[in-house]
Amino acid sequence: MSDLDIDIGRTALVLIDLQNSNVKRDLAPYTAEQVVGNCVLLSGEMRDRGGMVIFVRVLVDQMQLPPADAPLRKPGTPAPPPDASQLAPDAQVQAQDIVVTKRQWGAFYGTELDQLLRRRHIKTIVLGGIATNFGVESTARAAFDRGYELVFVEDAMSSMAADAHAFACGRIFPVMGKVRSTRHVIDALQAGTGDA
Repeated sequence: MSDLDIDIGRTALVLIDLQNSNVKRDLAPYTAEQVVGNCVLLSGEMRDRGGMVIFVRVLVDQMQLPPADAPLRKPGTPAPPPDASQLAPDAQVQAQDIVVTKRQWGAFYGTELDQLLRRRHIKTIVLGGIATNFGVESTARAAFDRGYELVFVEDAMSSMAADAHAFACGRIFPVMGKVRSTRHVIDALQAGTGDA
């Protein structure tokens, strides 16, 4: 695995959907507690260095439910509880963090995310969150299309099935960027260059 050089001032940590509706799910290969714990470690390191930390949440009650063979929420099911879209307290969102609200899987469409990143001259996005092959992958594909460099924190994300996570991290993400562990990314942040 090659070294990971991070310019703190041009890097943003973007954490996807660490909200009440997702942290209550059964996830694999990592539990929600493990994912949130690793995301807390990453966000702490970024904040300590003055880096940009962005939490993304989805308004689950406003997501479209088009016809699908295996919808995540079947039409006609009760509406999610009012706190479903709130970021989980264990994610430890801080006042200086940015919160982006979306209404679909990906964090770019219909949000201010791209503008926020470009105004800070961000070139690299470090990604984590729930779920690997839904919100994280959708966001990554849009970021890739916009020319951002990507770092995927493999153990700071998880999915509803281990094989879906493994496929994204083993086959899709390595083509789009660098796949690393939380420890590897933290080491890179601690050795990072540039002023935030």
